[in-house]
Order: sequence, then C-alpha cells, then structure tokens
Amino acid sequence: MTGLNIVVGVAGGIAAYKACHLVRFFTERGHSVTVVPTESALKFVGAATFEALSGNPVSTSVFDAVDQVQHVRVGQAADLVVIAPATADLMARMAAGRADDLLTATCLVATCPVVVAPAMHTEMWWNPATQDNVATLRRRAITVLEPAHGRLTGTDSGPGRLLEPGQIGEAALAVYAGAQIPRDLEGRKVLITAGGTQENLDPVRFIGNRSSGRQGFALAEIAAHRGAEVTVVAANTDDLPNPAGGTVVHRVLSARDMADKVGEVAGEQDVIIMAAAVADVRPAHQAAVKLKKGADSQALGQLELVENPDILAGLTEIRSTGIWEKNPVIVGFAAETGDDGATPLDHAVAKLQRKGCDLLMCNEVGAGKVFGQDTNSGWMVFPDGRVVDVLPGSKLEVAAQIMDEVVELMPPLSS
Repeated sequence: MTGLNIVVGVAGGIAAYKACHLVRFFTERGHSVTVVPTESALKFVGAATFEALSGNPVSTSVFDAVDQVQHVRVGQAADLVVIAPATADLMARMAAGRADDLLTATCLVATCPVVVAPAMHTEMWWNPATQDNVATLRRRAITVLEPAHGRLTGTDSGPGRLLEPGQIGEAALAVYAGAQIPRDLEGRKVLITAGGTQENLDPVRFIGNRSSGRQGFALAEIAAHRGAEVTVVAANTDDLPNPAGGTVVHRVLSARDMADKVGEVAGEQDVIIMAAAVADVRPAHQAAVKLKKGADSQALGQLELVENPDILAGLTEIRSTGIWEKNPVIVGFAAETGDDGATPLDHAVAKLQRKGCDLLMCNEVGAGKVFGQDTNSGWMVFPDGRVVDVLPGSKLEVAAQIMDEVVELMPPLSS
C-alpha cells in the first residue's frame, strides 16, 4: 500500500509535536502527506517544520489559495484523513459541522476514511460534552481511536494521552484497507496473551522462541478501539508500547507464570485469545549460577526437559465444568510448519480438535514469516470444519478480521 494522498490534521495541543513523527511514518512508506494544522497548532509546531517533513506547503485558512478552491480541493483529493492530536475543541467543531478553518472544511468535504486520535486531559476526555461529540462522530462513520492512558501535561496522569505515532499510523492504514472498528465490544471483557515465554536454564540462558508479541498487541488494540475492557498477559514483547485505552498489561516470563496469571482472571472474561507463543518445554532443573563450558559440559550437553502446562487445553477443560462466572469464547493460535505427512493447515485442524477451542488462527511460520514481521496471514479454523482464509495484511488488519469472527461467536449481552 503506497502512493496514498494523506491529510494529517493537527489541532492545538501539547501533543502536536508527535504529529511530526506521524508525518514521517507516512512519508517513509511512500505516501504523499499534506499537513493541515489549526492556527493554535502552529503555536506548538511551526509551519516550516511540517513543510520540511511533508514536502508540501502548509495552510490553515479557507482564504488561502482561493483561486484553487483549496478549502474544497484538499478534502476531495484525500485518500485518508488522519487527525492527531484531536483536541476537545476540534472534535466539538467537527461534531457541529463547522467549517471555520481549513481543517474542519476539509473534514466536511472528505468522502474518504477519517481517523481521529484524541489527546486532552482526563477531565476533558470524560466530560459528557466530549463523550457526546465522540459518539456523534462515530455514528457518522468517523473512526475515533481510544486514547492511551499515561502521563499528561505536568504531573497529571490518566486517559487522554495521545497514542504513539506508529500506533496511529498503523490503525489509520488498517482502516483504509478495510478494517472495521465498530463499538461492538462495549461491556465486554477480553483477555489476550502475547509474546514468547522464556524458560530459564540458568541466570543467563533461556529456552524461548522468536515471537515478538505484535499480533497479540494488535488484537488488544483492536479490542480496545471496539470498546472492550482489555487485559493482556504479556511475555517477551520487544518493549512494544501498551495498547490503547485502559488496557491492563501483566508482565510474565515463563509458561507457568502465564498459566498462573491467566488462571486468576479467566473466569470473568467474555473472550480469551491465546495469541502468545508458549514454550512447550522447560529445563527440568534451573541452575542458580551460570553453567560453564568445561566444568558443566555434561549438564549443558545432556539437558533434561519437561513439558510445560497446556494453558489453552486447560482453559477449555475448566470452561466445560461450568464453574466460571461466564462462558467465554476461547481462541487459540497455531504457529505451524508443514512436513512430509501434513500441511500447516492439516496440523491446525488436528490441534483445534485436541484443544477444544472455538476458533483457531493458524500461521505458517519459518524464515522471514510472521514472527517479528509487520504482516501476517493464514487461516481461521472452526470446529464445524469451516476454514476462512486470512489474506496477507498488517497485524492490525488481521486482528480486525479475527475480532469480526469472535463477535459472531459471542452470545448477546444479558440485560
């Protein structure tokens, strides 16, 4: 996906400096960017900065380039409009249908996807007026992302922090590619595991895998934007930024750590998605000091391994007893390679039958595939034998496809 005409709108908030990184995110991927700031935004970042980064002139007023009807032309030519940061004032003007500057006029003219990334203090975000305006924009098919929780201006902290530029850019491109982000998970609790577990051999070495956690965090992003209360149990995730909204992230190391934490919260969930790459085995004995070549060569050369708990199978077994508060939809993942006897998809079908989950996402892994990559693909497999192809796309696009199927599997919310 290259060569899009992207309008980056910038409102007047302290987070306006992050828009510079967002512009670079898009230009480095081969897109043409036109920055349309408000007058207030230029008090934080000057026009020269945006012009240098985008390679295009910057305007704020509907009276600029009147001979070219610029207040209409910019929106008409856009393939995608991304506003970051979007202040409470800007969203209020958008909701009211105002067109008193170039940015709001562009939004009124645009027929392409419009993605809004809010940034403001917590009290402003939760103010009923702002929430009503957000609901109005979403009802009009404008995608309003959930803000991050974290440090705000001064010593304040809470919801209202602007998402990181990469998170905004990936979400916007996913929306352009067709990813749906409806508010169909409001009132739901979603538990997601992510990353690769690590099993210590000694204080230095461990048994692990190449999972980066990006797909699990992408699922958390989509679930949060769709209104869910999200909990992530994360092993190694390459220091990824926390997903959007109020996502709670529990950090763990080993498979047993993950099993313990998942077990603590599983019974209250509406959806459990086991996207983590859990190590199948661990060393039978963990050395208290580093094992040395020579002195400990026998221990290193004859490593004794034992199986880790099967977290996914354990969850489906507990669910079958009916002891949980809820009856969650359970989704598994299978990272497979083919062999002489079966294809990756064949292995996934067999795994689904063994695990007893409601949906299994299968990836074909190998050199340069899936782990650590920006894209994903594969198949979604269901107990009734249905197989849905997941075409190559960003991990957010794949996450949106998975969540679409999850929503179809969920029972209605009880009143």
